[in-house]
Amino acid sequence: MNLSFFVFLALVAVAHGQFNPNFVSGRNGIVHLFEWKWEDIAAECERFLGPNGFAGVQVSPPNENVIVNNRPWWERYQPMSYRLVTRSGNEQQFANMVYRCNNVGVRIYPDIVINHMAAGHPNMIGTGGSTANVGNRDFPGVPYSIHDFNPSCPINNYQDRYQVRNCELVGLPDLNQGVAWVRDRIVEYLDNLVNLGVAGFRIDAAKHMWPGDLEIIYGRVRNLNTVHGFPANARPFFAQEVIDLGGEAVSKNEYTGFGVVTEFKFSAEIGRVFNGNDRLTHLSNWGEAWGFLPSNRALVFVENHDNERGHGAGGDQILTYKNAKPYKMAVAFTLAHPFGIPRIMSSFAFTNTDIGPPMDGNQNIISPSINADGTCGNGWVCQHRWRQIFNMIRFRNEAGSAALTNWWSNGNNQIAFARSGRGFVAFNNEGSNMNVNLQTSLPAGTYCDVISGNVSGGSCTGKTVVVQGNGNANIVIGAAEYDGVLAIHVGARL
Repeated sequence: MNLSFFVFLALVAVAHGQFNPNFVSGRNGIVHLFEWKWEDIAAECERFLGPNGFAGVQVSPPNENVIVNNRPWWERYQPMSYRLVTRSGNEQQFANMVYRCNNVGVRIYPDIVINHMAAGHPNMIGTGGSTANVGNRDFPGVPYSIHDFNPSCPINNYQDRYQVRNCELVGLPDLNQGVAWVRDRIVEYLDNLVNLGVAGFRIDAAKHMWPGDLEIIYGRVRNLNTVHGFPANARPFFAQEVIDLGGEAVSKNEYTGFGVVTEFKFSAEIGRVFNGNDRLTHLSNWGEAWGFLPSNRALVFVENHDNERGHGAGGDQILTYKNAKPYKMAVAFTLAHPFGIPRIMSSFAFTNTDIGPPMDGNQNIISPSINADGTCGNGWVCQHRWRQIFNMIRFRNEAGSAALTNWWSNGNNQIAFARSGRGFVAFNNEGSNMNVNLQTSLPAGTYCDVISGNVSGGSCTGKTVVVQGNGNANIVIGAAEYDGVLAIHVGARL
C-alpha cells in the first residue's frame, strides 16, 4: 500500500470517530441541563442521571461571556474570551464536574460558540473581567483583532450562502475561521476541554461557518483523554447546529462528513404530529423517509433552548413542557423509536423568551431544589426528572439495538410497536379509549407500565400489563388518562 492510502485510512478513522457520542456501554440519551451551574450538574450526575441510565449532559457554553443587563439566557452565546469562567462556575469547578460525571458513566458535551464574538453593549465587561472594543474588533481576552474577523455586513438573504457564512448573525462580529490564528485559538480552547475530560461538543451556529474550515478545526482537536476512561485514540463527538427545514442555500448535508447534525426537521414534524395536525398512523415510516438525515448522523430532539422560545425552526408546532400531555408523548416516541441520537431538554420556567435562569438579588444563578416527589423547585422545570421521561431513558437502554417490530395502528391516532423481545410502547392521541389485544413480542409475565408508575419492591406503583405465553396483551389507554402513552420493557417485569 502507498502512503496516500494510509493517510486516507487515517482520515476515515478520524471522521468516523466524530459521529460516536462515546457513551458508556448500555447507556443512551443526552439531557441538556440548560444554564445549570457546574457543581449542581456534578451532584445531579451522581444522585440521579447516573443511577437512571442517562448517557450524557449537554452543558451551557463554559467560556467567558459578556454581562448583559438583566442577564438574559442569550448572553452566554456572546463570547468575550475562551477562559472558563461564567455564572455556572470557573475552570476548577468545570473540571470537577466532568470528573465526577465521568465517574458515574455520564459524559459531558459543552456548547461551543466559535462563529462570532460578543456584540456591542453599553458595558463591555465579561464574566471573567475581560473587556472589548467591538467597533475596533479588539477582544484582548483571546486575543482577537480586526484581522481575525470578516468585514461587517448583515445577513439579509438566506439564499446567499456567502452572506450566511461571512456576514454577521444578528449583529455579532463574525470570526473568519479560515485565518490560521483563529483556528489555533479555537483548537486550543477545544483541546483544553478535551484534556479536562469532555466526550465531545455541540457546535453552535455551525450553519454560519464554512464546512471546510470546521472539518480542519475538528480534525486538529486532540483525542479524548484516556485518564477519564475513554479508549485510546477515541475522537471527540461533534454535534453541529444547522437549522435546515429545506428551501435555503445552506444544507445540513454539507456537514455530515465530519460530525452529526441537529435534525430540526425532526423537531418540527414530531411537534406537528403530536399536536394533532397529522395522524399518528403516518409515523410508520418515521426516519429518513420524512426527509431526515441518516440515523447515525442525526441528533434528534422534541425541542431545544431556541425553538421552545419561538426562535429558530418549527414555529408554533414545537411542543414544550407547557403542553405537558402531548409533549410527554412526543418525548416517549423519540426515546422508544430507534432513530437518531436523542437529546432531552431540561428547562427553567419562562414566560418572557429573553429571561435568564432563576437568580438571586446579586444575579447569581439559584440552584434547583429537589422536591419530596423528585421533581424540581426554585423555578426549574427539570423535565428529565419527570417519571414519564426518565423511565423512557431506561426503556431505550433496555431496548438497545433491538429492531422495531410489530407495528400496529388503528388507521388514525392510536399506534403501538415493539422493540423486538425487549420493549413495547403504545400511544393514544384521540378522543376515544384505546382497548385492544396486541402482540408485544415480550416474554410472558406481568409488567409495570413505566409511564404511569415505577417498579417498587416487586410491585408497580402504576398500571400493570399481563403478557400471555404467546406474547399478546390487552392494551388499554383511556382518552381521559393523565398520559396518552403506555410502555413496558424486560427490565420492568415483576
